[in-house]
Formats: sequence, structure tokens, C-alpha cells
Amino acid sequence: MPGRGVPSGRHDVPSSGQPGLPAPRVPGQSGPSGDGGAARGEHTHSEPPLPMARTAPDDSTAAGRPAPRVVQRSSVRGQILDALRTALVEGELTPGEVYSAPALGERFGVSATPVREAMQQLALEGAVEVVPNRGFRVTRRTAEDLAELAEIRALLEVPVMLRLARTVPADRWAELRPLAEATVAAAVGGNFANYAESDRAFHRAVLALSGNRQLVRIADDLHRRAQWPSVGGPSPRGRAALVADAAEHTALLDALIAQDLGVVQSLVREHFAGGA
Repeated sequence: MPGRGVPSGRHDVPSSGQPGLPAPRVPGQSGPSGDGGAARGEHTHSEPPLPMARTAPDDSTAAGRPAPRVVQRSSVRGQILDALRTALVEGELTPGEVYSAPALGERFGVSATPVREAMQQLALEGAVEVVPNRGFRVTRRTAEDLAELAEIRALLEVPVMLRLARTVPADRWAELRPLAEATVAAAVGGNFANYAESDRAFHRAVLALSGNRQLVRIADDLHRRAQWPSVGGPSPRGRAALVADAAEHTALLDALIAQDLGVVQSLVREHFAGGA
């Protein structure tokens, strides 16, 4: 459904865009592109605005300003990957635009290398495509693409949920209530990135009851792909749409507990059709 009931592992990265707060450098780097500058042919000028890195809401200085997170060398790539995923789902990286690793690295205060590695992972996930000698273009996702992903997810998940509705006891479903409520809280907060994480966490927990780890992995990948914004679509989605999607999580749990197979099937199909 478009998962924060459980820790997502997402950490913020420092930004050089905050007035008076220069982004800290990763130890051992000589500058913004610590691998010796831009990669061959990667342009760093005439690019669209880059996303601002975020800090946790409870991080603050004595003056009340956000405090930058220090990026640890061992987790640079992971933090950059999470930051780029957030920028994608929130529409801060524009479909069709090309972004170079050195320019993004300068924004995040890290070398181009972890950015390039993170972008390569996003290319495997279908979020970006490699543009030789330039950088990475954000994929143009059409409404047809999203409809196809929704159809595939329904083909995978509906039969599994119907089977689970017949076999999983009510108390096991009740254990998932906090995850469903976490999606509601994220939706009310209007933060699409937080909602996307909690949404996936809920779906993973439901499918995990099947005991099929490959199914969980494949379904989660499809779910993530479905969360990338479409060209001309709402990005990020409005709070009302998120709240409506989150309400379907709790309604689905109620139907699963009651073993109401008809309601389970209709809820899941409608949920996917709505882009959740």
C-alpha cells in the first residue's frame, strides 16, 4: 500500500545548503569530489536545483537551528542512497533531468564515489538510467508504467493474502496493528517519504507471514518502484490521499481478522489501483 512502523535505517546526510552551516567533510577527503574531481564527461553546470539534505527534527543547536549530521565513512553510501530515495519519492529529483555524481556529492558534502555507487543501485531499481559521460537521468515514469506495476503486485499479493486470511489466526494479525497505525501517523503528518517507508514495512510484515522470503523481496522491490513519482503526477501526494491510503491498511487488517475474503480481495485491488 503507495511503509514507519519499524526502523527504516534511513539516516540524513549533511547539506551545504544551510546558511552558516558548511557541510562537514568525510575524513580523508580532499574536497567535494574527493576522488579527484568530476568523472570523465560528467557536467556539473546548468543542472536543475539539487535536493536539500535533511536533518532529524529533534536535532538542533543551542540557537535552535538544525544541526548537521556527520556522515560516517562506513555508512556514506547507504546514507546517500537513502537520501536520494527520499528525494525521488518527494519529487525533488525531476523526471527526465540528468544529475552528475560530482554535483550531488558537493551538495551532500561527500565525494562523488558514494553518490555514483548509490546511483548505480538506483539504476538497478529502475529509478534512474545511466547517461554516458554525463551522469544519471531520472526515469520518466508514466501512468501506464504505474498501472502495470499495480497489476503485477496484485497478481502476486492478492492470492497470498487470500490464503493467509484462511490460515493465519486473528492474534497474529492483531500484532500488525501498530504497523498499520504507523502508516496513519505518517499520513497525517503529510510526509510522503515517511509514509512510503511505513507503507512498505506494513506490506512486508503481511507477506512475511507466508514464510516465502523470495516473495517478500520481489514484492518489496515492486512496491518501491511503484512509489517513484510519475511524470506530471502529484509529487509528493497530498495529505488527504495519504490518509485515505493509510485507512485502507487498518480496514484490511479488520477484514483479515474477520476472514472476509471478499473484502480482502477488493481492498487490496483498490489499494494497488490507487497507487499505494
